[in-house]
Amino acid sequence: MGGQESGTVAVTGLGVVTPAGHDERSFWEGLCAGRSVAGQRPELAGMPVDFACAVEGIDLDAVIGGRSVWRMARFVKLALIAARQAVADAGLDPVSWDGGRVGVVLGVGVGGVSVLVDNALKLQADGPQAVSPVLVPMMIPNAAAGEVAIALKARGPSLAPATACASGATAIAVARDLLTSGQCDVVVAGGAESVLTPLVVTAFARMGALSTRTGDPGGASRPFASDRDGFVIGEGAAMLVLEREADARARGRVPRALLAGAGASTDAHHPTAPAPDGRWAQMAVEAALRDAGWSPYDVAHVNAHGTSTPLNDAMEATLIDRVYPHRPSVTAPKGVVGHTLAAAGAIEAVATVLTLEHGVIPPIANVDAPAVEFDLDCVTKEPRRQWVETAVSHSFGFGGHNVALAFRRA
Repeated sequence: MGGQESGTVAVTGLGVVTPAGHDERSFWEGLCAGRSVAGQRPELAGMPVDFACAVEGIDLDAVIGGRSVWRMARFVKLALIAARQAVADAGLDPVSWDGGRVGVVLGVGVGGVSVLVDNALKLQADGPQAVSPVLVPMMIPNAAAGEVAIALKARGPSLAPATACASGATAIAVARDLLTSGQCDVVVAGGAESVLTPLVVTAFARMGALSTRTGDPGGASRPFASDRDGFVIGEGAAMLVLEREADARARGRVPRALLAGAGASTDAHHPTAPAPDGRWAQMAVEAALRDAGWSPYDVAHVNAHGTSTPLNDAMEATLIDRVYPHRPSVTAPKGVVGHTLAAAGAIEAVATVLTLEHGVIPPIANVDAPAVEFDLDCVTKEPRRQWVETAVSHSFGFGGHNVALAFRRA
């Protein structure tokens, strides 16, 4: 494995709000328990799929506080809470930092669709005066990046990449570029999504993307299993604080992990289906490895995209088998938290950092063993203790977006 590359940046803070837990500790405990948190949702009653992985047991408005919450859609609130956690974890204070050197990169795929739907119904029923004057800033996908920047007084670049289910990972890769290019000294990066509405869930169901195990929500998300039949939709947010390693150490901060490389590619194949042979996804993984100065054999662990859909899991299993012939351990957090869409890549990046720190790999929920046609070393049933120096997190999205992030122990 190569030594430290000029592009290596430090992860100094983590923040998560997920269906499995509302902070780092509870999220990690939930992942390691290896049990899906999916359940039936009253707002989805009567829909073709009536279950999801929702963030419950937290009053978002109370946690955020202040008067500004009235103008925020749910995905923005999730992002802001995760961002505040990450900044506090990094030991940074927005009151004292140079905000002009701080950036925010926050991937969101859809935005405030529930607010849009509600106002469309109000317009139809009661006319123009019923439409909220803050509908536009509540629904636009970049609202999360904007509100986080406002709250943190971050006046550097504020970006909102939208690469569907790869958006959170794309945000982290872009953040790294902002640091290595010298445009920023600190970047708060990640993803957020909340679209658990009848319209969106039904749209995913109509296209055949969701599991239809309505009688067994907790058993529906089963990445790499032979009887997988689709993903379980979820919501959440995750944010990482990234700095140049030398800067972090100069202020006395020991990095939690190092982001050593990133790679991206596009299938240019189909609007929703991945290229079956995984050739172009492999290009993203190999780019991340080159960026990190690693060979495939240097990779000890893979945090898989693992959606529990027939096509994605087959493609990714083929990719892993071909790129990593030494069979590194594999996990897939979506078995527990569902598919959080734009937040997924960031949530899985946090999980990868925690695996590096703890030397523990969470099991894939609902899987006793991977499908016989997949030659994968999947961690199942219980957490596995494994000293992991290096790990790669995969993220793929509709539109053929592929992103790989290479992390190593600090």
